[in-house]
Amino acid sequence: MRDAHHGLEVLLLKRVRSSGFVPGAWVFPGGRVDAADASEEVLERTPGLTLSQAAARLNLPDGETPAVAYYLAALREAFEETGILVGRSASGDRMAAAHAEPGVRDARERLLAGTCSFAEALKDLGAFLDSTAMEYIAHWITPTVEPRRYDTRFFAAAVDQAAVPAIHEEEMTQALWIAPREALERSEAGSLPMVFPTLKTLEALAGFDGTASLLQDFRTRTIPSILPRLIRTAEGITLRIPEIIPEGG
Repeated sequence: MRDAHHGLEVLLLKRVRSSGFVPGAWVFPGGRVDAADASEEVLERTPGLTLSQAAARLNLPDGETPAVAYYLAALREAFEETGILVGRSASGDRMAAAHAEPGVRDARERLLAGTCSFAEALKDLGAFLDSTAMEYIAHWITPTVEPRRYDTRFFAAAVDQAAVPAIHEEEMTQALWIAPREALERSEAGSLPMVFPTLKTLEALAGFDGTASLLQDFRTRTIPSILPRLIRTAEGITLRIPEIIPEGG
């Protein structure tokens, strides 16, 4: 997300039609957690975020996947899919995006090709992930009746106003910076198809006018686990949120 002249904007990506998950839908950058996301090498490049802090925030003290891996996977996937690195140099300057800096573009291409790890890309760039620029904002679990189920953590991260996404064309076809309210209006009009968790997350973000106030507000919140139910109505099948499950419940 970024601060624009008219207020807060979020970045949405349109998935390719051949995608195995919500083809053609507009989604936030993201993906799966990899084993290397919680490596010591990446953690050394993430000042201000510890294993215990992440575990407490996500309420995952004894999970098979370390809680910190979710944070680091979110930043890695965002870099892979958009070329935008939520990081800073050793001197504290924000890292340029791949579209504007050949060295960042090369590191991202090597990461996508599998010829270097995220930790190696960060080291080569002299970059440190900026954990102070991100916050945990939502936890969605796929309804139990669905054949493909996901347990997804959502994070918000502030980036430079001038950041331009360079999409990963094997997975995405378009990128769009847009105000949350406008995205919701366009979805209702049918021009921005989105899945339920994306819509509900946009609703939660729509009341903020800037990245600083949003991050500060969510840092004070307890984030629930949300498991929707499929309900049959006269109009067809719809999703409902019958209850909110406390984290760890």
